[in-house]
Amino acid sequence: MLRRLYDWTMALAARKSSAVWLAVIAFVESSVFLVPADVLFLPMVLARPRRAWLYAFIATTASVLGGIAGWLLGHFAFEAIAQPVLAFYGKLDSFNALKAAVDYETIVVLLITSGLAHLPPIKVVTILSGAANIDLGLFVASAIVARGARFFILAGLLRHYGDSVRHFIEKRLGLITSVGAAALLALYGVYVLLK
Repeated sequence: MLRRLYDWTMALAARKSSAVWLAVIAFVESSVFLVPADVLFLPMVLARPRRAWLYAFIATTASVLGGIAGWLLGHFAFEAIAQPVLAFYGKLDSFNALKAAVDYETIVVLLITSGLAHLPPIKVVTILSGAANIDLGLFVASAIVARGARFFILAGLLRHYGDSVRHFIEKRLGLITSVGAAALLALYGVYVLLK
C-alpha cells in the first residue's frame, strides 16, 4: 500500500496540475495522510527550478492550513474522528504515549521537530496539540516557522545545487532527519538545564 501511494504521488509531479496536488498533499499530510509532501515537492522543484519559491510557498501555506485542521480534529473531534485516523495508521499508541509523557513546552518542541524532520509524524503532533489545548496562535506560528524553513531551505538547495542535492538527500534522508532532530532535542535539553 505504501509503495502504491508513493508511486501515485511521484506520478503527480509530472502533471500540469502538480501545484494543486502539492497543496492538497501538503494539507492532508499535516492532519491525516501518510506520504509526506516532499515526495512531490522535490521532483517539482527539480523540474522547474525557477518556480522553487512558489512551490515552497504553496507547500508551506497548505501544510500550515492542514496543521490547523489537525489541531481542530484533536481539539473538537478527537474521539469521533482523530482517534480512528490515528488507529488506522497504527499511530494511536504513539499518540497516547506522547500525550501521557509530555508537557506544554515539550509539545512546542515536538511541533518544531515534526515540522522540520517528521519526528514524530506531523499528523500525530498536530492532533496532539489540539487535544492538549496548545494555544492556536503559538501552534500556527511554530508551524509557519518549522514548515516554512523546511520547504524554503529545500527549495533554495535544490534550486542552487539541483540533482546532486536530490541524490544526497535521498541517500541520507534518515541520517539528515536524525541529526536535525537530535540537534533540536539537544537544544531543548540545554534550555531545560538552564531554566
